[in-house]
Amino acid sequence: MERSTVIRKSGARKGATAAETRAARESTLNQARRSLILDAARSAFFELGLDGASLREIAKRAGYTPGAIYSYFANLEEIYGALLGESLERLNQVVEAAKGWSDSSSATELLRAKAEAFYVFYRENPKELDLGFYLFDGMKPRGLTPELNHELNEQLLAALQPVQLQLEALGLSTEQAVIETSAVFAHIVGVLILKNTGRSRLFKQNPDQLFERYMDSLVRRLPAT
Repeated sequence: MERSTVIRKSGARKGATAAETRAARESTLNQARRSLILDAARSAFFELGLDGASLREIAKRAGYTPGAIYSYFANLEEIYGALLGESLERLNQVVEAAKGWSDSSSATELLRAKAEAFYVFYRENPKELDLGFYLFDGMKPRGLTPELNHELNEQLLAALQPVQLQLEALGLSTEQAVIETSAVFAHIVGVLILKNTGRSRLFKQNPDQLFERYMDSLVRRLPAT
């Protein structure tokens, strides 16, 4: 009786292990297929824009039928949201990893490092900036559910949070730090739009120097500096 029980338990465990292996294999395949779809969507969005890309075009680039896409994404906007979410996650990692000149960097050095990391990420990846602003039609968000829109905005705010924290460390109240963080974001986006559209040449200005001068002026008016 005891031996039979052991055999049954052993057989059940082998069955469970086989099922777990199949489930893990299927999960890996699903992730690979999802990544392939997102890669195809990224190229379609970057080349054709959000309005020009279609599920049919994305499916063609991924080597799937349009119907197969629906196994992974409900619609085009959900694909866009996933791409923007991945982009913002990379941005967060870059800003979080940014350090000053040394391990004992001051709050001022860290402020500059965090803001510069944000700026350089979008300077070096202009299509990522384009991707973020496909969200807007005039002044109104479009195409995304309120929940997804909120989630993506939270990721963007998280990437700016390190700048706000250093501003608070340099003597600003939370309210003041939020205002200055918003201004840093607005300045970065404005400078990069000028750069990416070639308008900075109209003013004969170097975008990097415009950003650096703005940060200089910000640091000079902080209480702790």
